[in-house]
Amino acid sequence: MRSRIAAAAAVGVILIGILAWPLVAQSGPSGVVCAGNISFRGAAILVVVAFLAGYIGYFVSWPYGREIGILAVPSGLAVWAVRSGSMAALLQLNPTVAQRQALFATLKWEAIFWLLIVAAGFAGVLAGQKTHSKPELAGIPGRPDSKPSRYLVNSVIALAGSVLIAQFCIGILAQDVRIFDNRLGAVVGQPVIGQIIFAILVSFGLAAFVVKEFLNVSYIWPAIASSLVTAFGIAIYARQNLLKHLVENWPAVFFSNAVISILPVQMVAFGALGSVWGYWVAVRYNFWRKGPPEAD
Repeated sequence: MRSRIAAAAAVGVILIGILAWPLVAQSGPSGVVCAGNISFRGAAILVVVAFLAGYIGYFVSWPYGREIGILAVPSGLAVWAVRSGSMAALLQLNPTVAQRQALFATLKWEAIFWLLIVAAGFAGVLAGQKTHSKPELAGIPGRPDSKPSRYLVNSVIALAGSVLIAQFCIGILAQDVRIFDNRLGAVVGQPVIGQIIFAILVSFGLAAFVVKEFLNVSYIWPAIASSLVTAFGIAIYARQNLLKHLVENWPAVFFSNAVISILPVQMVAFGALGSVWGYWVAVRYNFWRKGPPEAD
């Protein structure tokens, strides 16, 4: 199983993380990977490459391609997320309140673009499944409750709950220097990339574990939530009055909350990976809790 996971991740790393890097390599003086720096043609190419990564990932992780192939695209985007510059680098290039308002307004919904790239990879996995029938495998959980009304309610709760859980946990785990502020309570420094990776993986892993355990829904909803946490965080922690206070009193490397120090591509890439990981931890936990089947 580990070799299948590594193979699927390697497909994404090679196709997206390395070969498609020129699509975002010219990311401006800050070196930050942003969707706004990708041309329409580049975005179209990226969608195709993501589809191919998911399609190939399905076959290299056979017969668990449906469950593991989805890791290919976020693994590739994770390479970009690591190579990218930081949010603090963007803020240093946008020192005024008006500039930062415009910047955060642009970044607010950017995560949806990266989620669409992950979705293109998932479409590739489904295409692979259509072209290659899959045998029934032991140890793979069945589908969640098929009643449409109940599944819809559970999905909405899972989506909202995942946003809240991830928002709260990232604010705690993605910590760098924390300094007292008489208005905000405290400001936090720009976390290093290792701290960001850890915080997002654990936060979305926990969210996926909780929604699987209590609502019996898949990792899809926590993964979708990764595109909403950034927007939610910006709406709360990047309001004009807060930005004005930060501009007047603190260097660009300090934030009112750690959530807005994380780039959308970082949130989605590691959020998707964490969601899949947390889901399967919940599945294995349930098997462990039930114990081996009793002999007849």
